[in-house]
Amino acid sequence: MPGSELKADLWINEYITPWDIYTHGVTKILTHQQTPYQEMYIVETGAFGKGLVLDGKWQSCTVDEFIYHEALVHPGAIAHQNPQRVLVLGGGEGATVREVLRWRSVQKVTMIDIDGEVVEACKQYLPEMHQNAFADPRVELIIADALKVLDSTTETWDLIISDLSDPIESGPSFALFTKEYFAKLKNVLNPGGYVMVQAGPISPPEVTDHARLINTLKAVFEHVTSLSAPTPSYGRAWGFALCSDRPIALQLQPELVDELLSANTTGGYRFIDGTTLLGIMQTPLYVRQAIAAETTVYTLNEPPKFFGTGKMGK
Repeated sequence: MPGSELKADLWINEYITPWDIYTHGVTKILTHQQTPYQEMYIVETGAFGKGLVLDGKWQSCTVDEFIYHEALVHPGAIAHQNPQRVLVLGGGEGATVREVLRWRSVQKVTMIDIDGEVVEACKQYLPEMHQNAFADPRVELIIADALKVLDSTTETWDLIISDLSDPIESGPSFALFTKEYFAKLKNVLNPGGYVMVQAGPISPPEVTDHARLINTLKAVFEHVTSLSAPTPSYGRAWGFALCSDRPIALQLQPELVDELLSANTTGGYRFIDGTTLLGIMQTPLYVRQAIAAETTVYTLNEPPKFFGTGKMGK
């Protein structure tokens, strides 16, 4: 029938609920490794360009990653207005660091990722994402367990961005969406600083996990707001959390945000501007209702377990 022609013989099937699968057609496998921490593929797809897949879960792709990474980085940077020291946890593709480096005020970016093999593969196969960000002299890359670094460091940061893979039980981020982890972030945050967290999908069938993460963050930070952005390659909108002990302005005037970005960054945005920021900061009613009803706080003894992985197959 019309419109039914399929042009791929290999597929990434990601299980997003016990009843739903989102599938990407793969045209080429660029690399595949079983690292000490996770299974990694970097692939080419028919519609979304190159993509990074960890433990069967789609991480990001060259066609729409700008939406995710601009939404992850810039709300916190705009709230701070003058971030000089930034900590990125995770972010193996280098795109999060790339966005941080747009801010002229930034003097140092420290990126901590546990899986050096993933980082090296992304350097080689995903230059469209990192755009040589790792070579910037302001960037310090640390391959280590984030919990151990946070326990031992004497450094502090103005903006902390937690860009970790979802906490599936077999993955390396399983313990890093908990009250104890977020308390460690607060301990290394400068006064007046902000923390930005990737906080999972906000589709109605999955919103409970997002609401529980927001509730967990509220147990640590005085002010937490849920925001979200459309992420087509994930098959649904994605949630984030902006956290601080300072009040968070939710209705910034778009023209003032545009002036701030023009004066303080190198520009080149494809998603974020004043109008977009105003829109994504307005939490939908059903999400606000889910957060208001939530009582669960994730801890190391009872960490979150997001659903599912995925697989490559014909």
